[in-house]
Amino acid sequence: MLQSLESLQTGQDASVRKIVVVANLTSSLVNFRFDLLREMSQRAEVIACGPERHEASEAALRDIGVKFVPFPMSRTGMNPLEDIKTLRALRRIFEEVQPDTVFAYTMKPIIYGCLAARLARVSRKYAMCTGLGYVFNAQNTGLKRRLVRMISSNLYRASLKGVDELLVYNKADEEEFRARRMIGAGTQLSIVPGSGVNLTKYAPSSPPGGPPVFLMISRLLREKGVFDFVDAARALKRDHPQARFQLLGPMDANPDSVGQREIDGWTREGVVEYLGETTDVRPYLKECSVFVLPSAYREGIPRTILEAMSTGRAVVTTNAPGCADPVIEGKTGFVVPMRSPQELSQAMARFLDDPELIRGMGQASRLQAEAVFDVRRVNTILLRKMGLLGQHEQLVQTVLK
Repeated sequence: MLQSLESLQTGQDASVRKIVVVANLTSSLVNFRFDLLREMSQRAEVIACGPERHEASEAALRDIGVKFVPFPMSRTGMNPLEDIKTLRALRRIFEEVQPDTVFAYTMKPIIYGCLAARLARVSRKYAMCTGLGYVFNAQNTGLKRRLVRMISSNLYRASLKGVDELLVYNKADEEEFRARRMIGAGTQLSIVPGSGVNLTKYAPSSPPGGPPVFLMISRLLREKGVFDFVDAARALKRDHPQARFQLLGPMDANPDSVGQREIDGWTREGVVEYLGETTDVRPYLKECSVFVLPSAYREGIPRTILEAMSTGRAVVTTNAPGCADPVIEGKTGFVVPMRSPQELSQAMARFLDDPELIRGMGQASRLQAEAVFDVRRVNTILLRKMGLLGQHEQLVQTVLK
């Protein structure tokens, strides 16, 4: 890391703004923030920090003029010694780089990135919570979960002191931050429409002909609703044997994960088709009729829903925080209660009983993606908040509104 830091000290222009972006996963800098980082790099010197080396991501960042510095961080777990190491490493990076702005997203980067930025006397600090996650689910009433939630709340409260603005993706998370007093009265809190979606990359396409195809894309976790999807598919297969139900996503080391034996059993039964995992979901979205995400997990705004909407697909999801936010009930899809396979199957059956809904709701989804979730629109919001839009650009954006 010392060599990486030394390379940042050469050829610097003191008049150019300097921004450090802190991520919890190096690949996420490219997978979820690439368009934003490219826009930032055209206006400032940008240094991206991630917790592990990732050659392909680092190469992609170099191509858009973003420098990369790794730092130590355990993405899961709450080992105080490891977390102190993370805090010290980030503080050292900030003191060496001397940025005027730090932008941190997801839980650990927010907590230790914002604390380190305060210790390093960084003048501007922005935090973006992409979803409060499983720890803050109301259903988690066990002693261990309540203890973790209390610790997490206290860490958020400490780290967000003096932050210029906290950004969240949905109303439920905004209310949670305020109700638990994780944010001070003097800190601004705003809702932004998720991470956005690249409307060109996820271009619209007509749903395929033939029997309807329902596609779920997710990590194969119980809380993501995999078992509910399978139960709904099983019920629908009785009256609609021609319908197809596909599952795409990786298995997980989490104890809550679906196992290979269960996947094999569902495949033999003929209830679902398991498509494995992929780094590019676009071909699968194009070949599906309706996108389904029956999550009971506390999401921010699921990226897969936005990608499906941009592709022109109707969406069936649950009322879990974040999941329902992008969906206009009865227009772009349907929202059902969490952990209710019966109501999930009833919503999916509406597309089998009235296939015209597939095309009509799919077109409405694309229009909604264009109007609200265009990544250029989302990035403009973030750039404006961080003071990175010039007067001319702000005038243009005002006119376009």
